[in-house]
Amino acid sequence: MTSVWVDQRFRGPERSGNGGYVAGLVGTRLAAELNGAFVPQVKLRMPPPLQKDLGLSAGNAGAQLTDGDELVADAVPVDSDFLADATIEPVPAEEARAAEAAYRGLQGHPFPNCFVCGPENQGGLRLKPGPVGDGRTACTWKPAADLATDGLVDELFLWAALDCPGGWTIDLEGRPSVLGQLTACIDARPQAGEECVALGRYLGEDSRKTFTASTLYDAEGRVLARAKHTWITVDPAAFN
Repeated sequence: MTSVWVDQRFRGPERSGNGGYVAGLVGTRLAAELNGAFVPQVKLRMPPPLQKDLGLSAGNAGAQLTDGDELVADAVPVDSDFLADATIEPVPAEEARAAEAAYRGLQGHPFPNCFVCGPENQGGLRLKPGPVGDGRTACTWKPAADLATDGLVDELFLWAALDCPGGWTIDLEGRPSVLGQLTACIDARPQAGEECVALGRYLGEDSRKTFTASTLYDAEGRVLARAKHTWITVDPAAFN
């Protein structure tokens, strides 16, 4: 068991951690225990608390993030074939940059200080996933130097970057949602400052759940990371 701390910088809603970042804390810990045949699938069990010591434990059978006796998130290994259909066809960086102008989160964002896509979080990733047709979003991302170790972006922040491009394929004004589950695979790490392209794709919905996918590419068009998400509709006021 180790202690981790979700700083205010890494929030999603005002009073809880960003889902992709917190899933990355748990998922990267489990991934270190796995071989290539399995990938971590993380479920968020409650809004992740900010600014307090949380317990993180892992073995090859799974990982858990806890707040005292309460389970915040847990992860299990799933067959890597689960992500076989998660890779989204790339678009040129120029098209992704153009899509950012239509990013709906620039106005009426339900969580404007979100670490990944919040326009008001000055220390965030500041992704702006805009629509590119066929239920897809795209945007560019140049990771800051403070997200990297020895020049390569930490896997934790790749998990975070995979989060919101999927979320913005949903009508978040009419169907406000938070991340419930994230399954991800990190294939490679980009250089700090390298222009990457992030894409999201809508897969479907069932009652309060919405299903999406996301893919992250480097400047040469190489797949860096892939993910599939389950989102849960919520009342944003309950989080703010």
